[in-house]
Amino acid sequence: MSDPAIEIPVTGMTCDHCAARVEGALRGLPGLKGHVSYRQAVATIEDLGGATLAEVVRAIEATGFGASLPGCRDDGPGGDRPEAPHVAVIGGGSAAFACAIRAAEQGARVTMIESRAVIGGTCVNVGCIPSKILIRAAQEARTQAAPHVRGIRPQTPTIDRAALIAQQQARVTELRQAKYLDIVANNPAITLRRGHARFVDGHTLSLTDAAGREERLEADRFLIAVGASPAIPDVPGLKDAPFWTSSEALTAIEAPRHLLVLGGSAVALELAQAFRRLGSEVTLVARGQLLSREDPALGLGLQPILEGEGMRVLTDTVLTNVHYEGGAFTLMTSRGRLAGDRLLVATGSRPNTDDLGLADAGVRRDARGAIMIDDHLRTSAPHIYAAGDCSTLPRFVYVAAAAGTRAAMNMMGADARLDLEILPVVIFTDPQVASVGLTEVAARARGLAVDARTLPLENVPRALVNFDVRGFIKLVAERSSGRLLGAQILATDAGEIIQSAAIAIGRRMTVNELADQLFPYLTLVEGLKLCAQTFTKDIKQLSCCAG
Repeated sequence: MSDPAIEIPVTGMTCDHCAARVEGALRGLPGLKGHVSYRQAVATIEDLGGATLAEVVRAIEATGFGASLPGCRDDGPGGDRPEAPHVAVIGGGSAAFACAIRAAEQGARVTMIESRAVIGGTCVNVGCIPSKILIRAAQEARTQAAPHVRGIRPQTPTIDRAALIAQQQARVTELRQAKYLDIVANNPAITLRRGHARFVDGHTLSLTDAAGREERLEADRFLIAVGASPAIPDVPGLKDAPFWTSSEALTAIEAPRHLLVLGGSAVALELAQAFRRLGSEVTLVARGQLLSREDPALGLGLQPILEGEGMRVLTDTVLTNVHYEGGAFTLMTSRGRLAGDRLLVATGSRPNTDDLGLADAGVRRDARGAIMIDDHLRTSAPHIYAAGDCSTLPRFVYVAAAAGTRAAMNMMGADARLDLEILPVVIFTDPQVASVGLTEVAARARGLAVDARTLPLENVPRALVNFDVRGFIKLVAERSSGRLLGAQILATDAGEIIQSAAIAIGRRMTVNELADQLFPYLTLVEGLKLCAQTFTKDIKQLSCCAG
């Protein structure tokens, strides 16, 4: 009589293709016979052949899915699954949750440690979600005040900031509950602990709660995902003044009469424009050019648009002193004296890594305090991983989440690499700024011979019928092959366009192949096709929809 089949629960599969991937991995084990069902979420093993159950589980986990044999331990040849590893996740934001969820799916016991009062990290609480709600409200106010279409009479919008912030915070609370708190509550493999974590050694944390009580926690593997905080320039008088960071600006009930904004990158520009559209006078002070890390044409193209909305923009301006008295800020700069009733400091961020005991765990940081990692998210201590804004990764929430997931997979024996060669980026001004791949300057710095074309939006039919031709689409291609290397866009809804360019770069398409694609007519994304056509044609000589 043959032995009964063994059923191993498999988590994380979403389709029959996933099941086929797992079966393929199992076929690599000598003599094993079995099949995998996506609908039943199980791997059925009829004959182990020369494999152990522990090897079966590891093979499944190496494909990125979870496998578990509850209550089993590995007692040597023919034994079962090893005891579930204990993963400690320090932090409670996107990277932390992505890691915790995937590690739990793959059979780990997870302890999350959060020191902040609210869980969810920057994005849901004081970043992406509340800022985009404010930006959307400002856009609607701007449309009322200055519609693009004739025949619609402009009107001064009435702004009820209390109602706006109440709606914003209600959505923040809703998403924090659904996407963070409920996930912990509904996953028995994840335990949330509150308190400050500090490494005592490479495998031990000291946890201190709000009452000062301390205990020790040991784990097999760790993820550090503690995020970052606003970086405040060392300017005389600034640290003693009641300035805003983006957190305070996003929840301010009363609008300033005159908002001074320090910074020239995404957060500074997004919030400066939003406050201007919601009724405040705004002066922006940037040490260099706007969006200095992007293609120069993007900042140069955006600046006159912001100025056209009544914002004062001072570039290449150095702040030398800040004075606050009687509800008024006075800034001394290389361009003269500035005055306003509120000051927003949006000059970047600094990793929250100072009080973690990283040296005691053998974890190295760079000069700005970011945890140094490789493309598998490993730190200088191989069993300790890092992700998100506290690491050397680009500071985007989708990068943090992808990194957290891959860190968890690698903790459980996989070989998952985080590839950031094609990284789409969006800045939510209006018009939006979006980029992916190499800029013209970056490509030439790599020694590549390139051609670039810039298409003003006045050549895109959708922009013409919208009566909004602000901006351009720029494509960068390798000269010898025509392969698309990068795209930079300044346009309404540029963020909805850029992923198409990212996919084209990922598929190593040439500009001719892009130009030959079918794009739906009267969409802004058709601008990619039109810009690609300019490498070989004068599109002014083409009719509408010319293929």
